[in-house]
This record gives sequence, C-alpha cells and structure tokens, in this order.
Amino acid sequence: MSPIEPEGVPGRSTTRRWRTVRLRTLLIWLAVVPTVAMGTQVTVSADRLLEQSAQLRDDVEAAERIGAPLYTLMVDMQAERTATAAQWAGTEGAEGELRVRRAATDSAAAEFGGLADDPSRSFTEVTRQLEKLAAYRQRADTRSGGADSTLAYYSEVIGKVIQVYQQEFSHAEDAELAQASRPVVSMLQATEMVAREDTVLALAGPSGELTFVGYDQFVSSLGAQRYLHEALIVPHLTARDERFYERVVGSEDWQEKTRIENAVLSGHTDTVSGIKLPGEVSGWSSAHANFSVQMTTLNIDLARSVLARGEAKAAQLQAEVAWLIAGSGAGLLAVVIVVVFTTRSVLRRLRELHERTVTVAEETLPDVVARLQRGQTVDPEALPAVSGDRDEVGRISDAFARAVAVSVDGHRRLAAERHGFGLFASGIASRTGNLVSRQLSLTEDLQDTFGHDEALLAQLMRSDQLTVGMRRQIENLLILAGGEVPDPHTEPMRVADLLREAAAEVEDFRRIERQALDETSVEPSAISQISHLLAELLDNATRFSPPRSKVVIRAELVADGLTVEIEDRGPRVSPERYEEMNGRLHQAPPYSVLAQNAHRLGLFVVGHLADQLGATVTLRRSVYGGTCAVVVLPAELLLPTRGETPPEPARHEPVVPAPAAEPEPDTAAADTVADAPAPSDPGGPVPAGDREPGPVAHTSAGLPSRRTKTPRPAPAAAPAAVAAVRQAATAAPARPALPERVPQTHLADQLRAPHAPETQVPQDTATPEEVADAWADYEQGTQTVEEELRRDQP
Repeated sequence: MSPIEPEGVPGRSTTRRWRTVRLRTLLIWLAVVPTVAMGTQVTVSADRLLEQSAQLRDDVEAAERIGAPLYTLMVDMQAERTATAAQWAGTEGAEGELRVRRAATDSAAAEFGGLADDPSRSFTEVTRQLEKLAAYRQRADTRSGGADSTLAYYSEVIGKVIQVYQQEFSHAEDAELAQASRPVVSMLQATEMVAREDTVLALAGPSGELTFVGYDQFVSSLGAQRYLHEALIVPHLTARDERFYERVVGSEDWQEKTRIENAVLSGHTDTVSGIKLPGEVSGWSSAHANFSVQMTTLNIDLARSVLARGEAKAAQLQAEVAWLIAGSGAGLLAVVIVVVFTTRSVLRRLRELHERTVTVAEETLPDVVARLQRGQTVDPEALPAVSGDRDEVGRISDAFARAVAVSVDGHRRLAAERHGFGLFASGIASRTGNLVSRQLSLTEDLQDTFGHDEALLAQLMRSDQLTVGMRRQIENLLILAGGEVPDPHTEPMRVADLLREAAAEVEDFRRIERQALDETSVEPSAISQISHLLAELLDNATRFSPPRSKVVIRAELVADGLTVEIEDRGPRVSPERYEEMNGRLHQAPPYSVLAQNAHRLGLFVVGHLADQLGATVTLRRSVYGGTCAVVVLPAELLLPTRGETPPEPARHEPVVPAPAAEPEPDTAAADTVADAPAPSDPGGPVPAGDREPGPVAHTSAGLPSRRTKTPRPAPAAAPAAVAAVRQAATAAPARPALPERVPQTHLADQLRAPHAPETQVPQDTATPEEVADAWADYEQGTQTVEEELRRDQP
C-alpha cells in the first residue's frame, strides 16, 4: 500500500491512528478532559469570587478611612452654606457663626485632602471643587454676584460628595449590598434636601420674605425629601433601623419641622416682590439643630451597617471560595478514584478475556483439534461457554465462544470425514494386502516346486522382490489411513537380522552394506514398524544415489538407545531442503498436503512410524556429500540377546556393481517422501525374560520365507545367466575408459619398504542371474531417478 493517502479518501490515516490508541489512554482522556474543564471553571469562579471579596474589602477600608471625613465635610459645607445665606440676608450674629463654620469646613477639607490620595477613586471631583471655595467665600463677603449662584456652589460641592458615596459605596456588583446601601445614599440626599430648606429659610432673614425662586427651591426641596423618605428610605430599612427612624420622625423636633413646612406651604402670603413667610418659621432653627443630630446618627448607623455587611460579605465570599475549592477538589478526587477503579476494572476484564482467548487459541483449541483428529471425544466443558452477559466485554466473550464452537464443529466434521476416508482407504489397503500376501505365498510355493530350475528361480525371485515392494506401498497407504500393519513376529529379533529384513524389502538390496551388532535384540511388537521405517529410508537412499554407489546402514548402541545411520552418496542437498524434509518427519500433514505429494510419501510414513515408536529421525548432509539419515530408537524397545557369543566385527557384505552412468551432480537428492498420521502400536511388549531371538524361517528350497518378512539371501547363479549378461555387455557400445589411479605411484622412498602380504580378497561369486538382475536394476533405477528429477524441476 502506498504511504500517500489516495485522493478522495481524506482522514483515513488519522482514523487509523486513532484506532491504534490504547484503550487505557482513551479512558484516561475521558477522565482528564472533564476534570480539566471542571478545574478551569472552578479556578475562574474562585478567582472572580476572590476578586469580588478583595473589592469589597477595599470598599470597606476606603469607607472606614474616607467615609467619616467625607460625611463631616458634607455637614460642615451645609452649615457654612446656611451661615453664608444668613450673612447675605443680614441676620444678626451671622458673621461670627460664618467664621466658625468656615473654620470647621477648612479642617474637614484638610483632613479629606490628606486621605483622598487614590487617583483611581472618584474623589478628584470633590477635591477640584474645594479648590474654588476661597473664591466663592470672597464673593460672599463682597456680595458680588447673586446669592443664588454663591449658594449653588455649595450645593454643587455637596452633590459631588453624595455622588462619591453613590459611586464608591453602593456596591452595584452585589445585589444584596446594593439593596442595603440604597437607604444610606437616599438618607444623605434627604438630609441635603432638609439642609437646603434650612438655607432657603436662612436666606429669608429677619424680614421673612423669599423671592419666588427661593420659594420654588424650598418647595422642591420639601417635595424631594418627603419622596425620598417615603419611597426610598423607609421601605428599605431593616427592622432595627426602622425603629430608630420612627423614633426620629416621631420626636417633637421632627414634628415641629413638619408643622413649619406645612405652614410655609399653606400659610405664606404672596407679595409684589416675593413670598411672605408665616411666623411659625421662627422655631425652625432650634428644631433643625435637634433633629439634624438625630438624622446624622441615623446616617452613621446606616453607613456602619452597610460596611459591616460588606465585611461579612467579603468573608462569606472567601468562605465560598474555600468551600468551592474543597468541594471541587473532593469532586475531582472522586472522579479520579472512579476513573482509576473503572479503568482498572475494564482493563482487568479485558486482560482476563485476552488471557482466556490466548489460552483457548494456543492450548485448548489445538488440543481439541488434535483429539478430534485422533478420533477421541471432546468434553464440552473444555470449550468456552456463552455466559449471556449484557455488557460489552461479556458480549465479546460470548461472540468468541460462538466462534470457537463453530470452529470446533467444523473440525469435528472434518475429523469425521477424515476418519471415514481413513477407514475406507484402510479397508481397501487391507483387502489389497491380503491379495499381495496370497501372491507372495504362491511365489514361495513356486520357488519350492521349481527351485531346481535356476533360470526360472531367478525370475521368481525378481517377481518376489517386486511383490514385496508392492506390499510395502500398500502398508504405507494403510499407515497413512490410520490402520495397523499386521506384525507376525512373536519373538525378539537381533539387530543384524532386523537390518537384513529391512534391506530385503528394498528392490536394489545388493547395494546395501550392513554393519550391525548381534548382542542386541528388538521387541517383537516393534519389529515390523522398525523394519518398515528402515526399509523406507533404504529405498529412498538407493533410488536417489548413483547406481554403482553403495548405501551403508550401521547400528550402534548409544546412551539413549540404539542409533541407526543410513548413508548414501547421492547429490548434495541444500540446508533449506534438509529443513523442509525434517519438517515432514515431525508433523502430520492434512490430506491436501498428501495429495500434493502423492508421488513421494515415504518421509511422511517415516515420521509417522517414528512418532509411534518414540524414535527420532534426522536428515543431514553426509561426509561423502550425500544424505545421512540418523534414527535413534529408545532403549525401551531393546533387549539383550541371550545365549550368544561375543559379537563379531561388523559385517560387510559385498555389493555387485553394475556398469552405468551416474546421474548429473546438480540433481535434487532424497526428496521422495511426505508425512501422514501414524497407526497405533500393534500389540503390547512381551516380557524381557521370555524373549529369545527367533530363527529365520526358510522354504524347503533353502530360501528365506516372505511370510515372516525376514531377509532371504540371493540364490546361486547359473552359468547360463552369466554368459547372457556378458553377451549383452559385449553388444553394448563401448565407453571411453576413465583414468585410473595407480597405487604407490607418488609414494615417498622411505615408504617403499616391503610390507606384509595382504589378505587375498575372495573372488566375486555372483551368478549370471544376479548380474543380469543387477543390470536390469541399474536401468530401472536410472530411469526412476531421471523421472523424479524431471518431476521436481520447476
């Protein structure tokens, strides 16, 4: 697949990357994202609450620091304004009162100026207006300009002071504090309206007359202060402040104030120049001096109440922040704990599911399949069952259990079909084997009857040898089909006789050289299987090695039992090819593999027999360049030979060479055999104490009997057959002579000393019939090798 994403399929690589993210990481992200969001929200909320609490504390601290001097400044400015109006009206003693009020105002202004040093606050307007105080005082003293403009300056300064209260201490960001601070500002405005009434009445002076503008100011101030008391002060007072307010408005001085105001409204007299006030206004000064003190006390209590609420609110906000942080921390901790436990629970269940799946896939299912292939029953409890869980992991487990059940059912059907086919093939092989056995019996009877005719006897031996090969192929089919090879042996057999019996099964047995020990015997129950195994390896070695070369089979005792080596001198085989062939020796193939290797099933048969015997078979390169098959038989199959003399040296039987051309050196070597399932071991072992090596049975003509699968020696050759072979060899075209090595040609002088005479080599006693058979075997072997090599070439 190209690493470049194809056009028109955007996002596929991103989706694939997301699918590869571990489930643990996804669960952690699932917990981290809301946790971070929640933490961010808590942080923002806590920061806002802390900022609001700090603002409240700053306001309370500023109110405690600036509020009292500012209120004092407002009261002193109101008193100075009234004194200025009295002086302007020519009231007796007004100048002395004015000097006193100016001194008080200067003291309050100086104290306020020393405290109001914060440029971020709204104290700047008040400070700027106070800078004009000296000029307006001079105008008042010189009576330059009008009285209304001079008194309006004082009203403007007092308005700025009330505006500072309204801006700095109203706490508009907090509804509760804003509601509590509203009566304070309204009381200050109402006090200012009463002070303006006092200033207007003082401006009337001893004459008791007001201009129309002055009367309008009085009426406006009266209406405003009554509205403020009724609409904005009384409804918002607390129970304690309301009781205090009721005591103030219920006092005699406040009642006197109310009567004077009503008298001015209803008892005044209009004149040409203005309004003539009634005589009741004479009692205003004393009443105002008394109830103004009470109103100042009420204003201070209301301001202190608001400051106390602000302080409590700031502390409450800090407590809320602490609870918010604590609650959020507890919530985050709970989320983390839940996520950890949930993640561990999910991952634990997934890990258990993975372990069960791996166990079923690597242990249970292969064991079940192996049992089914062996024809054994399977316990349903060994397979995963459907639990019926409704969660996701349970549904995955149930789906896997159903998949395993379907797979096991399929293998059960395949095993049943294979077993049925094996029974079918085994039945055919058994019936065919019976016919071959009858044919061998008939051949032996003919050998007994016509054994005096050497030419006919040689042909009968040839037919007998081919029939034996047919029987071995039928037994191969029986073994691969799962049947049992009949074993006629009831007594132990010496290893030398066993090797002779195995060599007799091979068509080209004359090329086989045996080297064996006689002091070791083999269990009767394993003789046929071992003989068949060695015969297959010997047949493989003779067919895939040069016709004139010999094949050596030797047996030796080792620590693990008995080792049998079969060595040929065939073409070289690559290490990969050896690995492939050794693999066929250690695994049972399906029928599909057997069908693909129907022309070379020997190694499958060998591997099956080795597994049945508990033996090991290994193919490797020989020192001569050919192939060496090493068979290690377990010690449990061996018995010591009783009543025998010490073993003689290894026997070397002569081989009759046949003149023929060797196959090409680059052809493939032993590649003939394939694997298959093995039959069960026939019969149980015979006790060691009752076993003796049995004699080799012979026919009445002196030939070994095929019925017991024992080797038979070659018969005596007839002179007529030898003459026929020599005549055929003479008629054959002559081949160029090959260079021969002359002994001792390049020998050193020191080594040319006389030596002991060598033992005379016995003359070859091969009969003409044997030579003819060897020549025919050579031709057939050459054709077989060429056919196999052509078949193996790609």
